[in-house]
Amino acid sequence: MKFFLTGLFAIAIFLFPKEETPVYPPVQFCHPTTEFASFADDSQFIEAHYEQATVDFMVEKGNDIKFAVEDGEKANAFLIQPDEPSDKWIFVIHEWWGLNDHIKKEAEKYFNELENYNVMALDLYDGKVAGDRETAAKYMQGVKVPRLELIIRGAYEFAGENAKVGTVGWCFGGGWSLQSGILGGEQAKASVIFYGMPEKDPAKLKNLSADVLGIFASQEQWITPEVVQQFEKNMKLLNKPLTVKNYDAQHAFANPSRPAYVKEYADEAFDLTINFFKERI
Repeated sequence: MKFFLTGLFAIAIFLFPKEETPVYPPVQFCHPTTEFASFADDSQFIEAHYEQATVDFMVEKGNDIKFAVEDGEKANAFLIQPDEPSDKWIFVIHEWWGLNDHIKKEAEKYFNELENYNVMALDLYDGKVAGDRETAAKYMQGVKVPRLELIIRGAYEFAGENAKVGTVGWCFGGGWSLQSGILGGEQAKASVIFYGMPEKDPAKLKNLSADVLGIFASQEQWITPEVVQQFEKNMKLLNKPLTVKNYDAQHAFANPSRPAYVKEYADEAFDLTINFFKERI
């Protein structure tokens, strides 16, 4: 009898093998910078960025500085500090043009509106500033993500371990505003994205501590409404705070030197950003 039952058991295993759980390879996500930089291969994207207009800007506050980075190659920034020491910081991150006078003027604008904040406009191009859109495309496609991450980490080191940091950026810098929020850990309190590429990898978003404000242009062809909706879905699944404001406008609607500029929307988005920072930092 014992041998009979053993035989039946062996036959059952042969006829009805245990169903194995399939093992799928991990999903590979393209880094947002790589994905955004690929837009520079699109002639429509390049043509949408008209040549840089001259910005009337005279530095009233702030200085160009250098700060230490882990790889030994110092990074550049434009820094404005209040008269009294403060642990409140805003990192301002440039568009694909580089750290030009327009971004320095924006940094000064944020400094004037926010009370007792340090405002630091970071240079992710290591001193290079594009004068035309073809050069801007070349610079954006030539960045090395590890170097940019070291610059961001160096900025946090410069601000100090007690710093409470907010980040804001546009276009190329919009994506890096979010990346700065991720890299900043608990020190990052608020990150604002102006029509930049969101992070799509949930494993990276999981490390985000900052609240996020996403300001997007519903008419644009690259950071499309579908991209924004997927970002909202990912953040909701991870229970991460996200506020999204969509404007019926084109890419770069907040830049007064661009033909796509819409003053009403730009002013409203700026006020939203200021209030977002004040409530969290």
